[in-house]
Amino acid sequence: MKPIRISAVSYYNTLPLIYGILHSGLLTGYELDLNIPSVCADKLLRGESDLSLVPVGALPAFNSYRLISDYCIGAVGKVKSVVLLSNSSVHDLRTIYLDTDSRTSVNLARVLVKRLWNIQVEWKSLAQINPLLLGPGEGVVLIGDKTFKARPNFQFCYDLAEAWFELTGLPFVFAAWVSTSPLPAEFLQQFEAALTWGVNHRKESMQLATNLMIGEDELLHYLENYISFQLDESKKKGLDLFLSFLKEDQAF
Repeated sequence: MKPIRISAVSYYNTLPLIYGILHSGLLTGYELDLNIPSVCADKLLRGESDLSLVPVGALPAFNSYRLISDYCIGAVGKVKSVVLLSNSSVHDLRTIYLDTDSRTSVNLARVLVKRLWNIQVEWKSLAQINPLLLGPGEGVVLIGDKTFKARPNFQFCYDLAEAWFELTGLPFVFAAWVSTSPLPAEFLQQFEAALTWGVNHRKESMQLATNLMIGEDELLHYLENYISFQLDESKKKGLDLFLSFLKEDQAF
């Protein structure tokens, strides 16, 4: 049997999941590839992976898909690493630059601008733009590890998962494990067990982090208190609502 090709995100928030896959000893017969979120989605769409940690904003691009794990990258309230940064209040923003790494955060920002903040803005790509040089009335959506270093440079920081909770009262799912074709039951059992082991070894998983932008204590606090890994019923409700907003807005 060919190895199962797994594509996963290479951010701090995935460390326990990756650690479980690599070091639990519970999973066999796989190849692991680490990428930014948008690439994980694209590889699954192109058939270059069998199982990917997909940013949920990309799910409408799939003709069909299946969620194959009870683990995800989610948040109940603040997440810290998906933010809208600016030196102007959100209600004074006229332009928002968008991180190109993930469709989910881009679409979440659009949902919040329309439904929570009720403002009119021009959307621009962050590509080739230095976010530290934004002017008045300009904001930037940033995701991932780089947000920890960027946040102190801005007067205003809006946590998008916290804003989503304010809007809906529900948790938010940023990424979920997705396949587009059936996978062997034995592999799926091993995969789930490996993820469980990894989530239960969050502190040990930090040894996978390289070029840390924050201290180890802050990283552990982030993994233990801001990232919620269980894809429970409340998160599924939040995910369904988010996808309904995307369909309503035709944001895909």
